[in-house]
Amino acid sequence: MIKILTVIGARPQFIKAANFSRFLKHKTDFVQETIVHTGQHYDNKMSNVFFEELEIPQPKYNLSIGGLSHGEMTGKMIEAIEKVVYKEAPDWILVYGDTNSTLAASIVSSKMSIKLAHVEAGLRSFNMKMPEEVNRILTDRVSNLLFCPTKLAVENLVREGSHISNFQKIINSGDIMYEGALYYKNRSYPPPEINNKKDFIVATIHRQETTTSPKKLVSVLEALDEINETTEVIMPIHPRTLKVINQTGIKTRIKLIEPVSYLNMVWLIQNSTAIITDSGGLQKEAYFFKKKCITLREETEWVELINTKNNLLVGLKKEKIINAYKELTPFKTTKTEVYGDGNTSSIIYREIINY
Repeated sequence: MIKILTVIGARPQFIKAANFSRFLKHKTDFVQETIVHTGQHYDNKMSNVFFEELEIPQPKYNLSIGGLSHGEMTGKMIEAIEKVVYKEAPDWILVYGDTNSTLAASIVSSKMSIKLAHVEAGLRSFNMKMPEEVNRILTDRVSNLLFCPTKLAVENLVREGSHISNFQKIINSGDIMYEGALYYKNRSYPPPEINNKKDFIVATIHRQETTTSPKKLVSVLEALDEINETTEVIMPIHPRTLKVINQTGIKTRIKLIEPVSYLNMVWLIQNSTAIITDSGGLQKEAYFFKKKCITLREETEWVELINTKNNLLVGLKKEKIINAYKELTPFKTTKTEVYGDGNTSSIIYREIINY
């Protein structure tokens, strides 16, 4: 019996973990999974609803560590996860993506000599000012199994020398979120606030770089207001973004709705005409459902999407956002799937078993 301690804490990780946990339901004779929720996303609409809706096993441990500075949050998580590891004595710690929760679990793994598997390894934006970039690089460096969503992610790790380390193995596993998109696409349903059949664009804004600068946020919202005059813009509002809007008195005419569940978001993406976002995961989800995406960032870890011409990287300036919208062309289908065949969970399972 192999014991896996899965550490998650943010919305995208709940979605990714749901796929592997669902796969493990049929492997209980070989693997025992214990889930730790750090509490990084602690609002019910950003957390609990995902466990219920995606049928993720309820966490055995909820550390309730959220709403703090990066340093304080990560430090408290390290301390708390270490205590869980002493109690559970896992063979593996499994982490997803690039959050503070992932970094904290990775540090505990390294200090306590527990094998570490990193799902979504090898991504690089090459912007070291992004906390996520630092988190993913440090996590990759101490991981035993590096599960890469794309060929380019593999190449990034090889370039950095990960293949030289005798304790590390790099695997092109495909993207576990693509596996989830295939599974959940027919289970989606609209948010309660949406009751029309008009064309609409889905927008999300939540990144620290955008929300901590009222000037940048105003630039984005003014662009969305202008686009809204042609096609309705619907934005599930992130608590951080809403707080800034309320504190600064910024006005907008776009349709703001409550944070939505994953199945609600899948429905919104499927029924939209395009996506405008500063998110990482939503760029991929747009591609999964064949929607053009305008990305409000200066760089992206999902370079493959830029190369397919389905993702337009425009930054935060109003004029560039509006021009990208005006110049949108139909989605371009690629010859092969960029993110694998939708069997990532089975690859992760096989590699952990055989390590």
